[in-house]
Amino acid sequence: MLHFFYIHSVMTYGVIFWGNSPYSIKIFKIQKNIIRTITNLRNGYSCRNVFDTMKILLFYSQYIFSLLMYIVGNRHLFITNKEIHNINTRSSFKFHIQSSNLTKFQKGVYYSGIKLFNHPLSHIRHLYYDTKLFRTTCKSFFIATLLIL
Repeated sequence: MLHFFYIHSVMTYGVIFWGNSPYSIKIFKIQKNIIRTITNLRNGYSCRNVFDTMKILLFYSQYIFSLLMYIVGNRHLFITNKEIHNINTRSSFKFHIQSSNLTKFQKGVYYSGIKLFNHPLSHIRHLYYDTKLFRTTCKSFFIATLLIL
């Protein structure tokens, strides 16, 4: 509970905007050090089991989870491929990614959120019409896999 009261709220504030910055590695290391301090683990031991038992998302998983929840919460801002053309393809229900060569746009919330949402996790993606079910399924998936990018 200590983690969720003090650390989690600070760590996730605006994470969709700064989660892919070069400083995110330092935030992840700080998160691991805090978990080690709370659970009295030494520096050489792995925190994976602790994250799993405490049901805490790793920083990278929290960033991806926050981006996916932003997409689901604001799906009216995004266009599907089916709205662009009427051809029935495998990717017609995915969100349309605008082409861009600007790195600043590609690292932004809009582009990277769509790219992550269109990732081939179809068993989770098709639940985006039910926000609560999507949230619980996605969170349990990230906790079960302990996703590290």
